[in-house]
Amino acid sequence: MDVILSSLLLWYGLTGGSGEQDITPARVAGAYLNAAAGHQIVQPAIEIAGLNGVAADAPAKADPQPDAPEVKGVYVSAYSAGSERFPSLLKLVDDTELNAMVIDVKDDNGYITYATETPELLEYGTPQNYIGDIDRLMRLLSQHRIYPIARIVVFKDTVMAHKHPELSFLYEDGTLWKNNKGESFVNPYREEVWKYNVAVAKEAARLGFKEIQFDYVRFPEGVEQRAGSLTYDKTEQSRVDTIAGFVKYAREQLEPLGVRVSVDIFGYAASVPAAESIGQDFAKISSDVHVISPMIYPSHYGSGWFGLDDPDKNPYHTVKGAIEDTLEKLATAGGRKPVVRPWLQDFTANWLGEGRYIPYGKKQVEAQIKALNDSGVKEYLIWNAANKYSFADSSP
Repeated sequence: MDVILSSLLLWYGLTGGSGEQDITPARVAGAYLNAAAGHQIVQPAIEIAGLNGVAADAPAKADPQPDAPEVKGVYVSAYSAGSERFPSLLKLVDDTELNAMVIDVKDDNGYITYATETPELLEYGTPQNYIGDIDRLMRLLSQHRIYPIARIVVFKDTVMAHKHPELSFLYEDGTLWKNNKGESFVNPYREEVWKYNVAVAKEAARLGFKEIQFDYVRFPEGVEQRAGSLTYDKTEQSRVDTIAGFVKYAREQLEPLGVRVSVDIFGYAASVPAAESIGQDFAKISSDVHVISPMIYPSHYGSGWFGLDDPDKNPYHTVKGAIEDTLEKLATAGGRKPVVRPWLQDFTANWLGEGRYIPYGKKQVEAQIKALNDSGVKEYLIWNAANKYSFADSSP
């Protein structure tokens, strides 16, 4: 989940890194509109036709799984999926209303999480044997009637950037750009990057995953501020149209395989104009996916959102406000409206500082789910990076 960037945008991009100043909706909107052009080098990436957004009269998407269940799932890291912890996660799903798992197939570093032997994937990617027996994993999911979703982290890919620096962002001296956490991104303008990630998704579909969930579908934060000192291929298309183009391309490639395509996106993207600097436009992305998953974690909204002083301390009202904004943003989508399946918070945001957060447990998760249900949204996903979920907590 794109939790790191959400935190960086809120606490570093908007407060100078202190994490102590209040974040108002106006300031967040201002950051979203702070865009700049990238640096163009001599040989631009090839353009793929039909990437200039979606016409208002475009035909409705064809859902490849019209009989899919109402998904209620949890995130499962590749480490958990391939370790002795996995049986306890299976039991969690068996014993609750949960019925789905979002499992890392290409993780936050860019590693493919099982031992693939596909030449196309090995050319650009690097496998790790986190999931020792991927076929056995898929059999277990089927036996437990768990809806399997493959999480693929797209443009944040330190592994590919080191392996193919020409597909990334470089300083003028040829060294690789990285953010303050040492992570690198690959260039969303490059066709090779598109094809590689879709190839990973196609293999996940062949393995038996019913849905492909793309995460980090964006340009890296802060790169626009360094545009003059970085070199990377660039076409005439805007960043927003480039990201929307990738999503359209991925859906068209994967839909015939019978798998749904979903995208994770910032929760507050539904409340503000398009994020030109990182290339995310909520409406454009939503129009070309089967499922949209806004990350509406209460901890990621600053003081002032939805009239609340401390959104993290008000899980019901924060999620209620966020989902109402989401539904309003999609009100005119017509036949291109995706299934709305938000990410909810099951972690304690103690980094917010004393008095600004509360411990999160079963009660707080249920409050978020109630907020969705009260707005007519029945599907959800629950995030805890350590995969320790309070649904397993039997306390009141």
